[in-house]
Amino acid sequence: MARKDKRKIEEVRAIPDQDLAKELEEAHRQLFTLRVQLSTRQLSNTAEAGKVKRKIARIKTVQQERELAALYQAVSAESEEA
Repeated sequence: MARKDKRKIEEVRAIPDQDLAKELEEAHRQLFTLRVQLSTRQLSNTAEAGKVKRKIARIKTVQQERELAALYQAVSAESEEA
């Protein structure tokens, strides 16, 4: 099971920043739609909401990794100049 999840996170890491933001927005819309369907009892597969939540978490994790990497590079560049 861990390999399968690792493969998914590697796929997310391969996506460029702009496309990643679009994917996140799309996933939030999908989650909203699933929640509406769940509340109106039209959702047949209740596990789908959990899958979308995990997708959102993966995307946010990759975005945070990239932000921290950029910050680390900026701090490293400043310390080398000084």
